[in-house]
Amino acid sequence: MTIAILFGSLFLFCLLSVPIGIAIGLSTLTTIIFASDNIQLSTIAQKAFTSLDSFPIMAIPFFMLAGILMGKGGVSKRLLDFANSLVGFLVGGLAMVTVLTCMFFAAISGSGPATVAAIGSFMIPAMKEKNYGLGFASAITATAGSIGVIIPPSIPFILFGVIGSVSIGGLFMAGIIPGILIGVVLMVMSYFIVKGKNLNTEGIENRKISLKEVGKTFYEAKWALLTPIIILGGIYGSIFTPTEAAVVTIFYALLIGSFVHKELRWKEIYDAVVETITITGTTLYMIGLSIAFAYLLTVEQIPSTIANFITTTSDNPIIILLMINIFLLIVGAFIDTIAALVILTPILLPVATQIGIDPIHFGVIMVTNLAIGFITPPIGVNLFVASGIGKAPMESIIKSIIPLFLAMVFSLLIISFLPSLSMFLPNLLNK
Repeated sequence: MTIAILFGSLFLFCLLSVPIGIAIGLSTLTTIIFASDNIQLSTIAQKAFTSLDSFPIMAIPFFMLAGILMGKGGVSKRLLDFANSLVGFLVGGLAMVTVLTCMFFAAISGSGPATVAAIGSFMIPAMKEKNYGLGFASAITATAGSIGVIIPPSIPFILFGVIGSVSIGGLFMAGIIPGILIGVVLMVMSYFIVKGKNLNTEGIENRKISLKEVGKTFYEAKWALLTPIIILGGIYGSIFTPTEAAVVTIFYALLIGSFVHKELRWKEIYDAVVETITITGTTLYMIGLSIAFAYLLTVEQIPSTIANFITTTSDNPIIILLMINIFLLIVGAFIDTIAALVILTPILLPVATQIGIDPIHFGVIMVTNLAIGFITPPIGVNLFVASGIGKAPMESIIKSIIPLFLAMVFSLLIISFLPSLSMFLPNLLNK
């Protein structure tokens, strides 16, 4: 009865177009009133407020600010030039440049939509000019931007670590190889799409690779490329925590943008702070209400009920993992990533550990699933960001994104069933 009221009311509020964060709070309130004798109504406000008094959660706005400052400080342009020198000469080179630059920028921003916005403003017009087609240009940018939540630092990894009591540093390291894998798969897919459509047969892709240009652009991008080394090296060197790493990254972004690149002025800094406050305000209230929702789940023992149902459906770990993946892909299409993580981590993590999946590996699986949700209608945030930047009709983007979506799902299956990809670096550093 409790499960039916909780998830039924949540689904109803979503159908009524109630914002997801408010829908989560209202469904929690409805369930407490009609189906729970164990929780007081005041618990919603208490949990929503006190859950945000968390040192690790402070890393979220800090990494947001660091990523925005890096983008405004000229970092994204230098990363783009470096990526262009590496793969721009290939067939489908501009699409590959987009993917590679998103991978580089992912190591700074920690956010999928932020990556799309930063890189798309340069690359979508460039691909349009070279006749890639506005739909495909927007689609590849939106898809590559989803890597922003897989390659560390990653805001969803921070949330998963906080909720599941899993090492955030371990999750950061575990995301590196899967993120690179997804990037490589997308670049290969871009090659075949562009070659198959005979696009862009002249211009930038007829030139040859120049080691001199690679060296020059690498030197100009060196400060940006140092960022993930500082973040991960500091965390694993026990110099600072992930939250402290985010603060260090802010100061590093200010230093590089203001005194090295000299493109970060007071106006850009002010705009970055305002943008961060706006995004944080729309994010943290959702986290607070989602944690109140998760608390209700725990008190009513809903996670163990669902876990028992899943494990009694099949005792084959492969079947169970496939069921979880399909479920997460569907959820990611309809529910915001942050809300989905807070709601589902307490439910699915016990199931995963019960069938022998390492919590760190499962964190990568879960975040990869939800990253695909960034490009899946109707919620698909990256689709809307790319559409806004490229002024492309949503229909053309969705049509072009189908093969890229399949490439993402293919990468997801490899990540899910080859745990060594995720666990290699964490295990190596823990020896």
